[in-house]
Amino acid sequence: MQFPESWLRTFCNPDLNTQQLADLLTMAGLEVEELQPVAPAFTGVVVAQVMEVAKHPDADRLNVCKVDAGTGELLQIVCGAPNVRPGIKVPCATVGAELPPGADGKAFVIKKGKLRGVESFGMLCSAKELGIAEESNGLHILADEAPVGVSIRDHLRLDDTLFTLKLTPNLAHCLSVAGIAREVSALTGAPLTLPTTQPVQPAIDATVPVQVAAPDLCGRFVGRVIRGVNPQAATPDWMVERLARCGQRPVSPLVDISNYVMFELGQPSHVFDLDKIQGGLTVRWAKAGETLKLLNGNTVSLDEQVGVIADAQQVESLAGVMGGDSTAVGDDTRNVYLEAAFWWPKAIAGRARRYNFSTDASHRFERGVDPAPTAQHLERITQLILEICGGDAGPVTDQVVRPVERPPVTLRLSRAQRVIGMPVSQQDCEGVFQRLGLSFQTQATNGDVHLVVNPPSWRFDLQIEEDLIEEVVRVIGFDKLPRRAPKAPVVSEVRPEAQRGLYAVRRAVAARGYQEAITFSFVEARWEADFAGNTQPIQLLNPIASQLSVMRSTLIGSLVEVLCTNLSRKAERVRVFELGRVFQRDASVNDGAQTVAGLHQPVKLAGLAYGPADAVQWGVAQRPVDFFDVKGDVEALLAPREARFVPFEHPAFHPGRCAQVMLDGQPVGVIGELHPKWRQAYDLPQAPVLFELDVPALAARQVPRFSSVPKMQSVHRDLALVVADQTSFDALMAAIHEAPTEGLVRDARLFDIYKPKTPVAGIGDNERSLAVRVSLRDDEQTLTDERIDAAMKAVLNSLSERVGARVRA
Repeated sequence: MQFPESWLRTFCNPDLNTQQLADLLTMAGLEVEELQPVAPAFTGVVVAQVMEVAKHPDADRLNVCKVDAGTGELLQIVCGAPNVRPGIKVPCATVGAELPPGADGKAFVIKKGKLRGVESFGMLCSAKELGIAEESNGLHILADEAPVGVSIRDHLRLDDTLFTLKLTPNLAHCLSVAGIAREVSALTGAPLTLPTTQPVQPAIDATVPVQVAAPDLCGRFVGRVIRGVNPQAATPDWMVERLARCGQRPVSPLVDISNYVMFELGQPSHVFDLDKIQGGLTVRWAKAGETLKLLNGNTVSLDEQVGVIADAQQVESLAGVMGGDSTAVGDDTRNVYLEAAFWWPKAIAGRARRYNFSTDASHRFERGVDPAPTAQHLERITQLILEICGGDAGPVTDQVVRPVERPPVTLRLSRAQRVIGMPVSQQDCEGVFQRLGLSFQTQATNGDVHLVVNPPSWRFDLQIEEDLIEEVVRVIGFDKLPRRAPKAPVVSEVRPEAQRGLYAVRRAVAARGYQEAITFSFVEARWEADFAGNTQPIQLLNPIASQLSVMRSTLIGSLVEVLCTNLSRKAERVRVFELGRVFQRDASVNDGAQTVAGLHQPVKLAGLAYGPADAVQWGVAQRPVDFFDVKGDVEALLAPREARFVPFEHPAFHPGRCAQVMLDGQPVGVIGELHPKWRQAYDLPQAPVLFELDVPALAARQVPRFSSVPKMQSVHRDLALVVADQTSFDALMAAIHEAPTEGLVRDARLFDIYKPKTPVAGIGDNERSLAVRVSLRDDEQTLTDERIDAAMKAVLNSLSERVGARVRA
């Protein structure tokens, strides 16, 4: 919300300077984001009138002017502006004037000089040279009634400041200069003077029949016909000036008046060309398949979730958002229909964003516009139109379809004192409510004082007790709060020794060469379908962008997007990871302090590796990263606990290059190479390898336990085994460790694999030879040959039964 300070002070003028006023608003919750002067500092510029213009004798593009600057004699000034002519009034910088600094940061001082041999005693100025416009096409021509000799700063009211407020959504009542003035009056006690408008007496009987068919869309609809307007009348300079200083460019007098009252009183309105309306108007929800060409030139498709104003033939306006092009006012407009309405905030919220734009009207309606003075605001618009554009007004038609019902809110004095943190009296609270214009009743209940407030029509934010407490403390002043040290005991939370923190987990992943990525928790619905097989993801009711419409149930899609971004920037080797929450449907979850019913929100860690396995160096030949490189990273993250990798199928991964990570018999994650169809769909030159793990499994770690040094020596036996090619390492090791050896087998290591290129006796075509070293030990006594042989026989029997292994001949 941007507005000039001078406009605010016409409604409420407290005894505060500009900075004090800005500080007051900020401390009251209306954050002043920026203070900007209307014009930069300059001196010596006055209103002057050009009396004579003659061509320069030695320059085709220069003119020699005689100028009356109010000094009693005409000044000779050489000017090169293309629009200079006798009779106009323009800003004139006299000798000694200082104009705004240029690119070098130094003020430009006007001196007596010569241009092509002709003396010049000043300078005629453009708006750009005065710093009040970014571009200009010549001299800044002033109104004919501008008094000659008066300082241009006084004439154009340039000693003004633009306030830019950063308002939170609950402060809808401050989206107008009058609303801000009401707040300033409540905060300072300065008198409030709002514009008053006497009802315009109808001069004609013309009306437009309006049917409000959707009470849940429109609560009140007010309209009026005005005939015989002049749309080509000039918008007054004072109105153009105020609109420009609110960031609104002038369009035409009818549109300017509508915008002016919106900034002044907070009531958006719309002006229809009456002659383009076919029959009466209907306020309703749109129908599927209907379209509307808006004032901004866009044609939008409508559905049942969007409110419209339609005539007998077509839709004419997007309710509370923007008017249609077919009934827009123009230079040939002679008869208009004014509309001002109260649209329910929930019926307008998000509708403009659906079509990728926003308007000042929708910004106000979706936060709440005061419905009570709608008819008075229409009278204000009518008054300005009749004064500026002329015409004859018809009677006001006012339909209150469904009044706004505001339930009372109770403030308990004892709770207000606890929340605010300082003693506030009943008189303090009553005084605040009176200054804010809130009606209330005081009740004594169980030894406590209750103040029951009836929220006024303009305060949509007063709904619960805490809202009233906030009003009390901000009007009293946050600076009045006592400064007290906290008295709560400081107790450090000791993490169990068997658990490491998330920061340590991040450092462990970074130590493996991965860079951390941080992405949104809301993602594209396509990612959920592609990478999680989730066709019914959790939908967002109000997404910040149309493509980020669902909550993620996996981190894989986000990492693939990060990879695509890096590849578009010519990255050749990418290692990224992300640690964050995912969101999954789970009916067993109940509401709690950190849970939401029906939603499971586990913390996951996902990583992605793409490109060469190692950075370029002379000692190692380059090769692409593969499944086993990333498998080694996962094993290192879970160490010293040993994980098992079981073949698995996952929607995101290659069917034959994917495994489920098992820890202590429980699945804790998945690892695999991206599926070929997703590699092709996302235009990846080669497939990355990804993993996703449960963070609790990564955070858990084994507590070190004392183990004495073995007193007995270990015995090692090497086995040369022949097994089928499809025999897995896990199955081989399980067969060895689960053999009935009375606990003698302490370790087994695979140290050689032999697959002959040509047929070899004892090894079939679909077989290979494995060399395994088995370690045996008894902690109590030395092993004898008999016990060793018995244990090895049990191992061989187990290998034969479980995996079909035999000793190589």
